[in-house]
Amino acid sequence: MKVNWGIIKFIIILGMVIGLFSFSGQRNNSRNLTKTKVEFVDETPPFITLQAVNKMLIVNHDSVKNIAKEKVVLKEMESRLLANDMIRDAQVFVTVDGVLGAKIEQRVPLARVAAQNHYYIDADGKKMPLSNVYTARVPLVTGNVENMYDEIITLLKDINNDLFMKSSVIGIHVEDKENIELRLRNNDFKVLFGSILNPERKFMNLKAFYQKAKRDTLLSAYKAIDLRYGSQVVAIKK
Repeated sequence: MKVNWGIIKFIIILGMVIGLFSFSGQRNNSRNLTKTKVEFVDETPPFITLQAVNKMLIVNHDSVKNIAKEKVVLKEMESRLLANDMIRDAQVFVTVDGVLGAKIEQRVPLARVAAQNHYYIDADGKKMPLSNVYTARVPLVTGNVENMYDEIITLLKDINNDLFMKSSVIGIHVEDKENIELRLRNNDFKVLFGSILNPERKFMNLKAFYQKAKRDTLLSAYKAIDLRYGSQVVAIKK
């Protein structure tokens, strides 16, 4: 029987390559991490410090350099990050050169609610505690908030999706479903918004009135702008 030395040689070389890669992989996994690299993927200023994120990543260790790559459990690290009230999503990974990386998506507050314990309402409509690190510049909501929570969330999302309203509204006061008032930046008049129905039409009417009154330098002459009457805007002078 003729021996095929070519095949035997190929099998030997393949075995050596596999063994080399296996040894290299084991050696790489036995090495310790080198550092952490945390990235906030949104444009919002951090509501949580880098130091706090690092502590959650390396819990029970004095330094990231004391952690072997083979001991890293990424899902556990992600779970610890997601348990934080300021974090909406997190992805944790380890690079080939031993860097423990984390990409953090923060929760985005749309408004701050004045209550016994103030809190934010975030872009998902959930309650979010205040941060000791950064205070968001968002509208302040007062009044009958708890009984009108769903309606407020709807209105906040509508305001956030309109550039003029998002940059102008600094306050929302809620009496009941038919009586919601807005406050605008740099103006002392009230906007009588009424219910949350037909927000686009009300936004359009307010913008048209605001731009005309601003051109005519009449904004300071009014104490209230009433948007509750369909396509009509009623301006009440002081």
